[in-house]
Parts: sequence; C-alpha cells; structure tokens
Amino acid sequence: MAKEIILTGDRPTGKLHVGHYIGSLKKRVSMQNSGKYDSYIMIADQQALTDNARDPEKIKNSLIQVALDYLAVGLDPKKSTIFVQSQIPALAELNLYYLNLVTVSRLERNPTVKAEIQQKHFERSIPAGFFTYPVSQAADITAFKANLVPVGDDQEPMLEQTREIVRTFNSIYGEVLVEPQGVFAPKGSGRLPGLDGNAKMSKSLNNAIYLSDDADTLRKKVMSMYTDPNHIHVEDPGKVEGNMVFTYLDIFDKDKDKVAELKEQYRAGGLGDVKIKRYLNEVLEAELGPIRARREEFAKDIPAVYAMLKEGSEKANEVANKTLEEVRRAIGINYFDNI
Repeated sequence: MAKEIILTGDRPTGKLHVGHYIGSLKKRVSMQNSGKYDSYIMIADQQALTDNARDPEKIKNSLIQVALDYLAVGLDPKKSTIFVQSQIPALAELNLYYLNLVTVSRLERNPTVKAEIQQKHFERSIPAGFFTYPVSQAADITAFKANLVPVGDDQEPMLEQTREIVRTFNSIYGEVLVEPQGVFAPKGSGRLPGLDGNAKMSKSLNNAIYLSDDADTLRKKVMSMYTDPNHIHVEDPGKVEGNMVFTYLDIFDKDKDKVAELKEQYRAGGLGDVKIKRYLNEVLEAELGPIRARREEFAKDIPAVYAMLKEGSEKANEVANKTLEEVRRAIGINYFDNI
C-alpha cells in the first residue's frame, strides 16, 4: 500500500520559535517517525524573498538557522526529504502555469493574504510575488503530489486556494494533480500567543521564545511574561484567563492535575507570579533543553548541514520534475517529446 505524502515547510526569515514547534514541527516529527508517510520538508527561500527581496542576506543567513532548528527538533534527513525551494526549478514553472488559473479578485479575497498585507503595512504597494504566493504554495504542494500538509490553523485558506487550483487544472487538462488536506495541531494549541499576550507569537513583534535561546535567555523571557495586571500582591486573587503563564502551562506541562491545582490556588489568592513563572521555566527547560543541546551539536559542522540540504534538494528535484513532465503533457506543450 502506497504511503501518504506530506509537504510542509517554513520561510527562512529568522530562527524558529516555540510557536512553530507547537503549531507544526512536533506534528511533523511524529508523522515522520510513524513510518506511514513520505515527508518532504521545504525551506521556502523564494517565498521569503517575496517581501524581503531587498535584504537577501537575511534569507541566506536564516536558511542554515532553520535547517539547524529542523534537525534539533528531530526532523531526520534519513526519514524526510529536507530541501531548499530555490533549488527546485520545476516549482517556478508550475507556479507560472497555475497563475493563469487564478484571478486577482480571488487572491484579494484570501483571508491569510489580506491579514498579512495589513500586518506588513503594504497598503497598495504590494510586491506582486507576495500577492501571488498562495499560487506558489500550490506549486510546492502539488509538485510532490502531497495529500497531507501539516500547518498552523491560520493556513487553511491557503490550502483551500490550492485545492481550487487543483480542481480547475484537473477539470481543464485531466486528472493529474492531487488535492491536499491540512493536518492541524490539537484544538487550542495550534497558535501560541506571544509573551506579551498578543494573539500570535511572531519574530516581527519581538515576543517569541526561540528554539535556540540559551537557558538564561529563556528564564528572562519567562519572567517577563504577561500575567494578570491586577494581581499585584501574592494574596490577591488572580485571573487565569488571558494569563500567558497558564496558557503556556496548559500547552507544555504534561501534569494536567498540577496545572489545575495551580490555577485553583492562583484564583483564590496566595500564589505569586514569580513562583508560577519559575515553575513554567522548569517545564519549558525540560522540553527545550534537549533541543538546544542537539542544535549546538549540529552547529559544530555547518558544511555537513549544507551537504544534507543539497542531497535533499537533489532528491526533491527528481520528484518535482516528474510532476512537471506530467503537467506539460497534460497542457499539451510537450512539443519535442517524440523528436
């Protein structure tokens, strides 16, 4: 029985943080290790350039940082194909064909694109590459005929756009492409709020805990977390809802009875912010410490990491080229096949 195919990845615009870890990375590792899937993990450098074209050094420097984060959390090049988007020429050609199947008005209605345009303050000065990146994502996914895409829950509109492109292509040219479905983190843990209580942990908002943070940095960030501003004295009753310390404990602490007990004490009064933050720091260090240690080991041999990416890209290139051949044949532009 053929394995199901996974395609997922990240933009190299900086190191990855625990929001990525909870939202997608843990699920990718679990699926990889199950042996039930063929996993393709992409570092989306071309997509990152859509809004960072004037700062290519940022992308180049971040590429290796993302690769180190992947290896540190347990993504294994012997079990998953880890590759670089720009090294797969077929993706750009597929993107070109798919652009002909999508209207500007449909791209404008994509909720994820609309939100990111607003967040980046583009207004009407939107780079064309950024505006059309849902189509590029469709090329990435369909090139590997992925039927499963582990993503954060905010990416569902992007997947729906890919499905629409697949349906349109197949209805015009014949059944060639595969419709993907999303694989999401458990409800309530797909999006991790920032340390400051903002709705989303983000590199740009400077409210993130990075997988590469050392123990001292982690501790300082935890001690700065937003709690209940009205919980001034230890004996004061405190609010658990909207309190980032308890939000993180709900996600990271496996001892749910302990968390419930701490919530009860905090609501009643008599439990200080410093104490619960110290406890959260212990919980996070237990989870992130081993990841940090593995990352430091991989970072000792950067040429080996680049070699891993090159090998993965070569393997991915072979697969994407086969899909591209099928697409060309379906459209009818394989003019010289019989010469």
